[in-house]
Amino acid sequence: MAEIKPLRAWRYHPRFSKQIEEYTSPLFDVITEEHRRMLYENPYNSIHLSVPRDVPPYENVARRLESWKQEGILVHDMVPAIYVYYQYFSLPGIDKTFCRKGFIANIKAYDWDERVVLRHENTIPQSVEDRLEMLRHTRLNVAPTHGLYTDPSHRLEPLMDEAMQAPLYETEDYQGVVDKLAVIHDAEAIRCFIDLMRDKQVILADGHHRYSASLAYRKERMRQNPHHSGHEPYNYHLMYFTNTEADDIRILPTHRLISGLKNFDLQSFCVALEPYFTIKPVADPYTLQEVITGKPWAFGVILPGRYLKIRLKPELTAKVEELVPWDFPALIKRLDLTVLHALVIENALGIPGKEQAKSENIQYTRSLGECVDKVRGGEAQLALINREISIETVKEVCYSGYTLPQKSTYFYPKVVCGFLFGSVHDDEFNALADRLFS
Repeated sequence: MAEIKPLRAWRYHPRFSKQIEEYTSPLFDVITEEHRRMLYENPYNSIHLSVPRDVPPYENVARRLESWKQEGILVHDMVPAIYVYYQYFSLPGIDKTFCRKGFIANIKAYDWDERVVLRHENTIPQSVEDRLEMLRHTRLNVAPTHGLYTDPSHRLEPLMDEAMQAPLYETEDYQGVVDKLAVIHDAEAIRCFIDLMRDKQVILADGHHRYSASLAYRKERMRQNPHHSGHEPYNYHLMYFTNTEADDIRILPTHRLISGLKNFDLQSFCVALEPYFTIKPVADPYTLQEVITGKPWAFGVILPGRYLKIRLKPELTAKVEELVPWDFPALIKRLDLTVLHALVIENALGIPGKEQAKSENIQYTRSLGECVDKVRGGEAQLALINREISIETVKEVCYSGYTLPQKSTYFYPKVVCGFLFGSVHDDEFNALADRLFS
């Protein structure tokens, strides 16, 4: 199954360690334009490698990376290692500090049909091509993607806990998440990680476009290399691994904002819902998330001056597969979001299922407050609030070979960029690791 390797990471020179927070950055798909402009002001912030302003042409980021290496801004760790990465965070309404524990290593970029790395959502070709061009020019994984493995015995956690007694870095990001990085050099401990992962499948939680770019890069280089062995640097991809059996894996819901519908009529919308849903008014829109928690096929609806809880009628729950007109397997038809997109967005709002993924009428947000504000301010005609999906549902769908509806998951928190970088350059890859751990 999953072949992983330790890596010799590129990291900021130790002189930057105490101020490492000034050089880290959020992933490009969760950062606001204002925050991005602020980060660009530091000429050595990692954002200049992950989302550079002067790309394309992609040669610019390649020159910048080489300059940082030559100037000693980035230095190459001397020996291969497993990097331990913990994230401490809290969530509104929950009196607990969570700690998501994981480790960073290289994994072979398996093709999807090998069923080792499993995707849960589809990708946009243009975004994959952008990440592929970055990889072609820099041969650098700027930030790890996020993969999930399953180990009920928690065999690796004691090794990670021990390493975290002496962290290399500790930062607090703009959302209050505390990120810590530590390192494991011990060969016997590293072997434990490699051995445990050898029989695992990995669910890709976050980073589908970056992983797809690594996969495309591997295939491209394989075609160019008549002596391909499978051990070349281009075969590997940088990933952060967390255990699905931990109680600190949090998946937040992503809500739908609807705007720009011609001839939208509130009364007609509610009439279209009535055959399928019980409809109850809610006084406070900020309670909608709480109101639908734990209730299958229940959603919140924010309308101008009116807030509703809708739930699939009890007599219809046994016939969900018949209600969804799309050619999906039963497992996918029974998902909350499939019902939402079929019976509310297609049937009641008139946006055909085949057009929804690219529809300009549908925007996505993780913020309930943003939903309230945009409907009240007239920027959206309505908002659809859904509950979080469980890790067990994600596992069930991925192991079955299917993918979830678009924007089903938001694994929180996101991985920070800038703690380390993983090279797939022929002259920089961890040949020492091959000798020690192959």
